[in-house]
Amino acid sequence: MSKTIAPVTESDYLKAYRVMLLSRVLEEKLASLYRAGMIKGGVFLGRGQEALSTATGIHLRKGDIFAPLIRDQAGRLAFGDTVLDTLRTYLGSQLGSMRGRDGNIHRGRPREGYYAMISHLGAMVPAVAGGLLARRLRGESGVVGATCLGDGGTSTGAFHEGLNAAAVDKLPLVVVVANNQYAYSTPNSRQYACADLLDKAAGYGVAGHKADGTDLLDCLQTLRKAVQSAREGGGPQLVVASLLRLVGHGEHDDFSYLDKNLKKTAVGADCLLVAEKYIVDQEWKTTEDLTEWRREAEQEVNTTADRVRREPSPDAEEDDWAALSRSEYREQFAAV
Repeated sequence: MSKTIAPVTESDYLKAYRVMLLSRVLEEKLASLYRAGMIKGGVFLGRGQEALSTATGIHLRKGDIFAPLIRDQAGRLAFGDTVLDTLRTYLGSQLGSMRGRDGNIHRGRPREGYYAMISHLGAMVPAVAGGLLARRLRGESGVVGATCLGDGGTSTGAFHEGLNAAAVDKLPLVVVVANNQYAYSTPNSRQYACADLLDKAAGYGVAGHKADGTDLLDCLQTLRKAVQSAREGGGPQLVVASLLRLVGHGEHDDFSYLDKNLKKTAVGADCLLVAEKYIVDQEWKTTEDLTEWRREAEQEVNTTADRVRREPSPDAEEDDWAALSRSEYREQFAAV
């Protein structure tokens, strides 16, 4: 295995920051649309987790597998998802990748390695492990699969079974844990007894990496190392990042259970603001430049939202609602 990890450059950092910024602006729009009653279903924001999510998606490449979770809008954009398809899914447009049929957080394109999320916590770990094993059996190499979950997801049977199987078969799986201090409203003190979630890596016999989830540079460096190690044959990689979810579990949750002191600690920092300060301190861009980037992001999001709101919704009378994608399968089951 190579010991050399390419350093994160100015270009790398600014590219990742712009993904974070676009994700933040897009999710602010989603929250506004939800409050206006234009979105059916839940809205779950990734505020405070964009650095980790972006670093995950941005280090994957075409042919890899990515299985994001509910707070991974930034990672989705970094992996190639678009503002257009995001808004089409949330607003139920017939023209979106899910054709307005599924919950707004379950979108994906499985044939392209972009897995639609399973809501049950930890379930994407065995799903991605299975996808990687299938690729291996087909003779494909150089593929990495990554999935994300919160600290609560590490307590589930699916997490155990999936990571254990991946470890035994030395699959190139990267499991990214956003330790955001709460499993919905359950604090870490009631969630696990080990001193650090990273201790679990040794128990499964996989490589472990710790990251500061509030620091974009640290997230980029850590995920670059983890993904490269998996791609070069190092087996599963467990990344644990400490951060704080800065909003409720969803827009329906008032976050009243938050220990307010957490926001005063390092873990409570807003990763987007931390990144902006770093960019200005490095003299890569000015505050005015960053303000203009936000304006451009807002214009893209608002223009796209206006477009999508004029698009058609599914028509129950005319749409083909078959769940099976191949015509021969539909004909077979129709005859049963």
